[in-house]
Amino acid sequence: MFKLAAKIYLLLLLLLPWLAWWDHFLARKGRRHIWFPSQKFFPAAAPTLKTVLIRNLNRFKMAALLLFILALARPQLLNTYRIEEQKGMDILLTLDISGSMAAIDFKPKNRLEVAKEVIASFIEKRRSDRLGLVIFAATSYSKCPLTVDYDILKFYLQDTELGELEDGTALGMALANSVNRIRHAATKTKIIILLTDGVNNRGEIDPRDAAKMARDFNIKVYTIGVGTRGEAPYPVLDSFGRQQYVMVNVEIDEPLLQEIAKTTGGLYFRATDPDSLRNIFGEIDRWEKTRIKSKSYYETTELFPYFIALGLLILFLVETARRSFLRTLP
Repeated sequence: MFKLAAKIYLLLLLLLPWLAWWDHFLARKGRRHIWFPSQKFFPAAAPTLKTVLIRNLNRFKMAALLLFILALARPQLLNTYRIEEQKGMDILLTLDISGSMAAIDFKPKNRLEVAKEVIASFIEKRRSDRLGLVIFAATSYSKCPLTVDYDILKFYLQDTELGELEDGTALGMALANSVNRIRHAATKTKIIILLTDGVNNRGEIDPRDAAKMARDFNIKVYTIGVGTRGEAPYPVLDSFGRQQYVMVNVEIDEPLLQEIAKTTGGLYFRATDPDSLRNIFGEIDRWEKTRIKSKSYYETTELFPYFIALGLLILFLVETARRSFLRTLP
């Protein structure tokens, strides 16, 4: 990268046209020539290299002056080094795997499969954050601790299936377990994304108390209610073991999820289809970006000595030539 550190001195270049005009003016006044009464004294001859050099000696001096002006402007070569300092955050994904997540209102897949796909896409967009996974139904446990190994996290996410835990929805237990897993993190920003499609009906901990715990540990909770409004098709087996679908009411305790989010400084979202769920995680990804600070360092190489040296060399050669083989009269 080339840079001029003192560009103000480039204004001196305005002197060059004036000096060129002045030299031309003096030449026309005869101060650069000897007059003779007739051309008969000199036979006609084509210009030689010597005569061309003599006529352009002042132009070489002008070139030296140009180099001196450029030297005053301090030309520099810069090598730039950029160092990025990334400050990651801790994000715990708390996923409901209760039986109601088998509902097929996110056609053609059930709620859990769609949620897993969207969460996997969210994981791929993170850069230096630590992410973990907690799953819950009637109980909860940490499926994957906080890690920056996104491949292993996605493996455990894809390995998550319905029926791993006793059926039910223990929101308070899930949130308390998530808080316990993330509260000792050294990072400044700690986030829990709680995704559920039901109503708290199991566990010994009230979700509101768990939300207060999260607030006390400065943990922000985003809550997401998953499920269409009204009724949704749910798979059941008939007496012959054949799978059929029955319509069941979608029950999501939205006031509770809103209260949890508000208590911790987060937000509540409702996802009624796959696209809205993707948009929700896209919004969270946009708001909770990893903070990156970058600093630029420059290694400077000054070039003005070369300009000065070349200008002095030109002046030396011009004056040496003027006083020797390019000497003129008077």
